[in-house]
Amino acid sequence: MKPSHPDIASESKAASHAILDEVSDVREQSALQKLLRAQSFWVTVALAALMLGMSVLEPTFGSAENLGNISRNFAPFGIMALGMTVVLITGGIDLSVGSIMALVAIVAGLFLTWHYPWYVAFSMGMLTGVACGVVNGFFVAYLRMPSFVVTLGMMSFARSLAVVFSGNQMLYQFGPDAPIVKAIGQAKWPLREPAGWAPHWMPEFSSHFWTLIVLALIVGWIFNFTAWARHLFAIGGNEDAARLTGVPVDWIKFQAYVFSAFTASVAAILLLGYNGSALNALGTGYELRVIAATVIGGASLMGGYGTAFGAVVGAAFLEVIRNALLMAGVDSNWQGAFVGAFIVLAVLLGMQTGGTSLRALAQQWVPIRRR
Repeated sequence: MKPSHPDIASESKAASHAILDEVSDVREQSALQKLLRAQSFWVTVALAALMLGMSVLEPTFGSAENLGNISRNFAPFGIMALGMTVVLITGGIDLSVGSIMALVAIVAGLFLTWHYPWYVAFSMGMLTGVACGVVNGFFVAYLRMPSFVVTLGMMSFARSLAVVFSGNQMLYQFGPDAPIVKAIGQAKWPLREPAGWAPHWMPEFSSHFWTLIVLALIVGWIFNFTAWARHLFAIGGNEDAARLTGVPVDWIKFQAYVFSAFTASVAAILLLGYNGSALNALGTGYELRVIAATVIGGASLMGGYGTAFGAVVGAAFLEVIRNALLMAGVDSNWQGAFVGAFIVLAVLLGMQTGGTSLRALAQQWVPIRRR
């Protein structure tokens, strides 16, 4: 066997040292260093800079009305992003959330058209959505099927059921409880003067936004202070090792998909009330935007990392981008291009801040000189 070329050996050794240095840096971080390395922090900085810049260039962007609209528009995506974050932490993915939204809205809408009380209609819609999550979780966790395949199948199945149940028609005759349903979806707080106490410069935040805040606080607390969350992160980090240490992997993965379906159901109920109608097309394409929000917020597609704050700020960032493009007069067809670019940039930023530096990876791919 020929001896290794000295240049090849030295370059490989240098690349290895670079990677080891990055791992050591991640392990020995102060609180400030952890903050500066967090992708969600830099996304927040970019979000604040974008909003400040747009407020200067376009004063109406920073108006209370527009900020209220932005908060209402991104809130359903933020709610679903919380559930998607839990799934991504396990190393899975849920492509069915948009279709589950449609099915939940149609089922709830049908019970309303049959003149059932609003709480019965909402309960039946929520149970339908959670049932979809149970199916997803069972096939992924207990039958060990790929999450991509299972949730892709559910995406088609749930959408088809929504079309069939609705007769491919919009449902809007919600019976005697229609005012209550609309009030739930269209509620705002605090109200500005003279209807309420809030000053004119304060946005009126929707029920969607406040629901997002409550859920985000609950999920954030769970992520930081519960054994369930530690098990969740352990599964995403190394599922085999988690099994060997006694973590109930299958049960926790099952719960992750049920929770994802639950958040999609909550978002569907809120949108049902806001729109005052149920459409089987509700949620079309939402799954991609939700995944984009979680990735931009710092969740890892490989599993093992994600935060509630990242889910919220990622959803807000995408909506601010969309709103800013519209106000700047950019063709709406370009929105997808901007979102795609930000997803790629977010993944690159996540590699840089998550312990795998681009510098170390670049050194791995330095062309090997020929003898």
